[in-house]
Amino acid sequence: MNSIKYSLIALVQLFLVSSLTAQEGLNYQVPPQEILELVKVDRAPSVIMDSKKQVLVFLYSNMYKTIEEVSEQELKLAGLRINPKTNTTSGARYYTKLSIQLSRTAEPVFVKGLPATTKLTNISWSPDEKYIAATNIVSNGLELWIIDVKTQTARKISGANLNGNLGSPFKWFADSQSLLVRMLPTNRKPFIDAAITVPSGPSVSVSDGSIAQNRTYPDLLKSKIDEENFELLAGSELHKVKLDGSSSIWKSSDMHARESFSPDGNYVLITTIKRPFSYVVGYSSFPTTTSIYDQTGKLVRVIDEKPLIDNLPKGFMAVQKGKRQITWRDDQPATLFWVEALDGGDPAVEVKERDEVFTWEAPFAEKGWKSLLKTPQRYGGI
Repeated sequence: MNSIKYSLIALVQLFLVSSLTAQEGLNYQVPPQEILELVKVDRAPSVIMDSKKQVLVFLYSNMYKTIEEVSEQELKLAGLRINPKTNTTSGARYYTKLSIQLSRTAEPVFVKGLPATTKLTNISWSPDEKYIAATNIVSNGLELWIIDVKTQTARKISGANLNGNLGSPFKWFADSQSLLVRMLPTNRKPFIDAAITVPSGPSVSVSDGSIAQNRTYPDLLKSKIDEENFELLAGSELHKVKLDGSSSIWKSSDMHARESFSPDGNYVLITTIKRPFSYVVGYSSFPTTTSIYDQTGKLVRVIDEKPLIDNLPKGFMAVQKGKRQITWRDDQPATLFWVEALDGGDPAVEVKERDEVFTWEAPFAEKGWKSLLKTPQRYGGI
C-alpha cells in the first residue's frame, strides 16, 4: 500500500510541475553584454553627393529591425509586399538620422528638426540641389519632409497621407519649389481583411486551351479580395505640394504607377495601371496607359496603351509586342524614346534586325515619331 501511496504522490507532483511548466510565459532573451556590444555596433553611413561632388550627405541606419517592426502586418499582392497601415513597402530600409557636410573641408552637421523617431526613405535632391525631400514612416502612414541643405534643418510639409505602395511617391518640379506627390484618395475605403471576410463566390481560373509559358512569380493575386485590395492600395491622387506645405490636386484618383518629368521640366510622363488583373503575373505585366501631360496637368497625348502581358513566347529573351522602355532622353529637352521588337517579341524567329529604337520630340505631333536605329540579330536586341 505504501508503494502505491508514494507512486500516487509522485504522479501528482509530476502533473503539477508539468502544468506549471506549460503555463510559464517567456520573454525574448538578450545575449551577454560582450555579445550585445558586437551586435549593436553602429553601421557605417551611406553617402550621397551633389552633382558637383562638394556637398556630402551621410545617411545613418540601424543594424537590425525591432521585434515590433518585423511583426507588422504584410500584404502580398501582385508581386508587392505592402504594409497597409503605413502605405509603403513592408520591411523598407530607412534612415534614422542625417548629417550634411557643406564642403570637403567642413565638418558634418546633423540635421536639426527631425522627429524623435525618424524613419526616412526615398531621399531625393531638388533640381537646384538646395533641398532634399524624403518620406518619413510613422505608425499610421507616410509623411513628406523637406531638408534645407544650407541650414541643415528639416520640416514636415504634409500629413501621413502619402501613398508609397508602388515606389517613391513624389517627383520634383523643375523650379525646385514644389513636388508632384501621390496622396491617398480622400474617399479611400479601408482594405479588406481576408481572414475575417467571407468571399462572395469562388476563385475561378479560365483556360482557352492555348499553350502558354510563364515564369514563376511570388506573391501573386489569388482571389477577388486580393484584386480589390490591390486596386485600393495602388490608388492615389496626384497633388502639387509647395515647399510651404500648401497643396492642390493635380490629377484625380487612379492607379498611378510611374511619373517622370522631361529634362526641361515642361512635360510629365505618367503611367497608370488598368484592369483586368492577372493571377499568373505580377503588377508590372498588368495593362497600362502611358500619357504625356503639361505642367498644369493638361493631357497632351496618350503615348501607349499596353494590354495584359501574360503569354510571352518561350525563352528568357522574349518580350512584349509594341512599345517598351518608354522614357526621356537625357540629352534632349523633351524627347521620348522607346524600343519595339521586329520579331514579334519571339527570339526564335529569324530576322535581320531584332529591335527598332524610336524617338518622339515635343510637341509630340500626331505620328511624329522617328526611327533612330535598328539592332542586328547577332547582338540579341535591347
